Amino acid sequence: MADKPDLSLLAERALELIPNNSVVGLGTGSAATAFIHALGARVKAGGLSVRGIPTSDVSDTLAKQLGIPIIKFEDVEHIDVCFDGADEVDPNGDLVKGWGGALLREKVVAGYAKKFVVLVGPEKLVPVLGTRDKVPVEVVPFALTPCIRHLTRMGFVVTPREKGDGLYITDNGNYILDCKTGPIRDPHGTDIAISAIPGVAGTGLFVKRAHVIMIQDGTNIDVRKGSAA
Repeated sequence: MADKPDLSLLAERALELIPNNSVVGLGTGSAATAFIHALGARVKAGGLSVRGIPTSDVSDTLAKQLGIPIIKFEDVEHIDVCFDGADEVDPNGDLVKGWGGALLREKVVAGYAKKFVVLVGPEKLVPVLGTRDKVPVEVVPFALTPCIRHLTRMGFVVTPREKGDGLYITDNGNYILDCKTGPIRDPHGTDIAISAIPGVAGTGLFVKRAHVIMIQDGTNIDVRKGSAA
């Protein structure tokens, strides 16, 4: 397996987009982890005052360890800016997310943020969504079997995600179905169709969600508009 790219330079650059005294959405995954480390160092140095809303228990624990104050939605009216990675980014700036298992909370936090910034390496850029591998779909346990049947009828190859001797369980207590979709020519329509299946809690298709996409390739950082810009 190839080593994950070092996105520390990208994380440092992303800090420039954070207003002081703001509420920041903290994503999940390798890019988000690099960002949380950079943010924690800046907070510790006294250069930035923020409060964070994490998208997973893992990110929550890391942020607290690094001294980033954590709050809940009950404490604020909005999120100023959310930073997260992605598993695929197409030329329109639409995304596939959720390979790390936090897709539902990631979509909630991004959806309530005034600005959603995506941090990726060039390997995540694809000509069309569905190119690299899979689209995760989070489902409630009660509906696991009918959701598998429905997604299979839609033409997807569906595999329940496993961990250890059982199924992977999300922070929400749900399961994830990894769907091999092939190229997705209509991400918006596909997202609507999957989301309409009874028992589906969320999809890994993030359509018209990202405002800014930052791509680190070596020491070069390319900043692009996302599909929500």
